[in-house]
Amino acid sequence: MDASITLPIFLGSAAVVLVSLIGALVFYVSESRLKRWMPLLIAVAVGVLLGDAFLHLIPDAMEMAQSSESKVALWVLIGVISFVFLESCLQWRHDHAITTARENQGEIASFAKMNLFGDGAHNFVDGVLIASSFLADPALGIATTIAIVLHEIPQEISDIAVLIQGGFSRRTAVLLNFFCATACIAGALITILFSQLMELNLSAMLAFTAGGFIYIATSDLVPLLRSEKLKASIPVQFASITIGILSMQAILWWESANFL
Repeated sequence: MDASITLPIFLGSAAVVLVSLIGALVFYVSESRLKRWMPLLIAVAVGVLLGDAFLHLIPDAMEMAQSSESKVALWVLIGVISFVFLESCLQWRHDHAITTARENQGEIASFAKMNLFGDGAHNFVDGVLIASSFLADPALGIATTIAIVLHEIPQEISDIAVLIQGGFSRRTAVLLNFFCATACIAGALITILFSQLMELNLSAMLAFTAGGFIYIATSDLVPLLRSEKLKASIPVQFASITIGILSMQAILWWESANFL
């Protein structure tokens, strides 16, 4: 394929990967301050995940599916059920290993592992979107890349907060988050090689990812906000969740004003 197309696709995907390093800012925050901020960051993460699912992923999936909206709803449901099954498997493995003293040290919450899986799938889809947009029209590719980069900033900060709260160290959380972000490049490369096949399944992939995000936000993070460990006033939690949702809505407003 022409390098004039493949190079912008690679640069766009690499930009999304580099944005994941914004999570390294946690290294410059004291332990006490991070502990105070964590309830707010987790609440923002709830808003970001739900906003991303309902404002971006599902509408985009429906637009791509055209007259097959019911299939989009089915794939959202499949995504939710798949994450239920995934968490059950992770907890089952933990229950069978908990008898050893070594496993009782440094416990990693299942929701943190699932967040890595969901974020990796999301980044893979982002790579598919970037490559597909550039293949259709270079101007559209640039617009899509900018929108995804802006969208990833609050997403990555929220992901780091979820991973740290789930038991990962700051260093490990940043490294794992960066590793998941490289799925964007994989998605772009596979789309270049198999663009026709990937386009057929993109709607289902978006809807499946949305289902995973909905499950993580409602089943794992919302109950976490109600725990004593992350207790905060209801107005503060509501405001933080709203900020997360508005950050996703702001991307839509920006897209409409500049490219749509």
